[in-house]
Amino acid sequence: MTQAINCKQYSILFLLAISICACRMGKEYQRPELELPKQFTGVSFSDTSSIADIEWKKFFTDTTLQGLIDRGITYNYDMLLAVNRIAVAQQQVKQAKALLLPELDLQVSGQISYPSKNSLNGISINSFLGKDHVEDYLASANLSWEVGIWGKIQRQKEAALAGYMQTYEARKAVQTQLVADIAQGFFNLLMLDKQLDITRRNLALSDSFLVATRLLREAGEGTTLAVQQAASQKQSTALLIPQLEQSVALQENALQILTGRLPGSFSHGVSLNGIVTMPDSLPAGLPVSMVSRRPDVRANEMALVAANAQVGVSQANMYPALNITAGGGLESFKASNWFSIPNSLFGLVTGAIAEPVFKRRQLKTQFEIAKLDREQAVIRFRQSVLQATGEVADALVQADKLKQQQQIATAQVDTLTNAVFNSQLLFKSDMANYLEVITAQGNALQAELNLASIERRQLGAVVELYRSLGGGWK
Repeated sequence: MTQAINCKQYSILFLLAISICACRMGKEYQRPELELPKQFTGVSFSDTSSIADIEWKKFFTDTTLQGLIDRGITYNYDMLLAVNRIAVAQQQVKQAKALLLPELDLQVSGQISYPSKNSLNGISINSFLGKDHVEDYLASANLSWEVGIWGKIQRQKEAALAGYMQTYEARKAVQTQLVADIAQGFFNLLMLDKQLDITRRNLALSDSFLVATRLLREAGEGTTLAVQQAASQKQSTALLIPQLEQSVALQENALQILTGRLPGSFSHGVSLNGIVTMPDSLPAGLPVSMVSRRPDVRANEMALVAANAQVGVSQANMYPALNITAGGGLESFKASNWFSIPNSLFGLVTGAIAEPVFKRRQLKTQFEIAKLDREQAVIRFRQSVLQATGEVADALVQADKLKQQQQIATAQVDTLTNAVFNSQLLFKSDMANYLEVITAQGNALQAELNLASIERRQLGAVVELYRSLGGGWK
C-alpha cells in the first residue's frame, strides 16, 4: 500500500515537473501589423511577379559588369565582415543549444596543511594521526545541471537562432547594396566615357570652326573678335576633357576598392547604350511580398524576434530556478591509499530550488528594459518597412519619368545637331554670324552631355528599383 502511494506521489511530481518545463515565459512571436499599400503606384494589381526574383547574373548581362560584381562579392571587405559575423552567430547558436546539457568538471588535487602546533587543529592532528600535518588527495567529477523550467533556456536558444538569422539576412542586405553600388558605379563610368567622347568630338568641331574664322579674318571677311570668340568656345570645350578624365579615374578607383582591389584603371571596353535592356514594364510585385523579400527588412524582423525572446528570458529569471548537482570520485589523506577502491570512493547528490527575493530591483529592471527593447525593435521594423516602400515608390517614379525625359532629350539632340550643321552652312554663305554658330555648337554639346546623363540615370533607376525590391542577393 505504501509503495503504491509513493509511486503515485512520484508520478504526480514528475507530471508537475513536465508541466512546469513546458511553460514558457513571454509571448510567442507574431508579426506586428504593418501599414502597406495594396499595390505600388502605376503597377497592375494582378502583376504579382517582381524583377527582384531575377538572379543578378541574369539581370546584369554584361560580362564586364558580371566580373566586377562577382569579384566584389568575393573580396569586398564589407562582405567579408558580414560573413565573419555569420560565423560568430553560428557559434552562439551552438552555445545556446548546449545550454540544455549539464556541466561536467574534472578535478585532481593534492593538499598538505601544516597547522600551528599550539592550535586546536594542530593538537588534534597530532593526537589522532601522530604527525604535525594533514594530507588530502582528491580526484573527482562534478556535474551540475539547471533544469529548463519556465522555458528560459528555450527562449535563450530562440534568441540566439534569431540573432543568427539576423546576421544571415544582414549579409544578404550587404550584398544587395554592394551589387547595386557596383552597377551604379559601372554605369557612371560608362556615362563619363561617353561624355568624354562627345566632348572630344565637339572639340574637333570647335577647332574646325576656329580655323575657318581665322581664314576669313586673313581674307578680310572676318574680325578678330570672331576669332577670339571661336577660340574661347574651343577652350571651354577643351576644359571639360581633363575634368571628365579626372572623374573617370576617380570612378575607376572607387570600383576597384569596392571589389577589394587597389586603386587603378581597368579595361571595360563597352558603351553606355545597350548595356541593360530597358523593359516596357518593370514589375514590382505586391508590397507585402517586398517585406518578406528585402534582406534589410528581414534582418530588422529577426532582431524583433530576438528581442521578443529576450523578454521571456528576463521574465523567467524572476521565477525559481531548479539546480541539480552531483559529484563523485576518490579521496584519501594518504597518497598510498588514494586509489584504494572501494574505501576511497565518495559521492554526493544535491538539488536546490532558488527563488530570487530581493536583488535591488535588478531582475525587474532587466525585464522592463527587455520589454522596452522589444518596443524599439517593433518601431525599427515598421520604420524599415516604410522606408523600403518609399524607396520602391521613388524608383518607379524615376524610371517612368526618366523614360519620358530620354525621349525628349533624344529629340533635342537631333534638333541641335541639325542646327549646328545648318549654322555652319549659313555661316559659309554669309547668312549667319559667328555667334549663331558658337551658340548652336554650345547648345548641341550640352544637349548631348545631358542625354548621356539621362541615359545613365535611367539605368540607375532600374538598378535602384531592383535593389529596393530586394534583388541582388540571389
